[in-house]
Amino acid sequence: MADRPTAAELRLWAQKWRWYERNSLPWNRLRIHREFARRRAFARWPVHGNLLEAFREGRLEVGENTLLEPGVWLTAPDSARIRIGSGTFLNLGVMVAALDLVEIGDHCMFANGCFISDSSHRFDDPVRPVTWQGFTTKGPTRIGDNVWCGAHVVVTSGVTVGARTVIGANSVVTTDIPPYSIAAGVPAKVLRRIEYPS
Repeated sequence: MADRPTAAELRLWAQKWRWYERNSLPWNRLRIHREFARRRAFARWPVHGNLLEAFREGRLEVGENTLLEPGVWLTAPDSARIRIGSGTFLNLGVMVAALDLVEIGDHCMFANGCFISDSSHRFDDPVRPVTWQGFTTKGPTRIGDNVWCGAHVVVTSGVTVGARTVIGANSVVTTDIPPYSIAAGVPAKVLRRIEYPS
């Protein structure tokens, strides 16, 4: 039989529960829906992350007619900010993780399982476990208007994706992508420019 947990272990468990499970409390769920409704946006349940605090502190901006499908995770700890424009669609299991700033434009589409972040895990300390080393950033991550990311696209720290760009499924975006581009691959490379009839 396992030993009884210490007071410190119970505090740590409560801290983790608060971070990961607080959205499941009925009153918090109602508050989160109210915040989306105030912005004329909608989130299908479950939605994960510290949305309530970020909304109330003005660090999470969501535009009108934006839709979050089930399993979307928005995380913006401390002073981090996430800005999502109007009419944007985040499909099942999309995660947006900000250390400082992630900006997503209007009318963007993210297919299932996309990951957008302005940071990555540190691993430079040879003694401490990777999970305890914190994060590093190369600067804000910005996605322009009318960008479409296929399933499981990863957009990394400090990257700007230009407006009206399409990123192919399973791509990893590690450098800036100019507007009006089709890009794909690991790392993502521009395949061709999108031309519109004049």
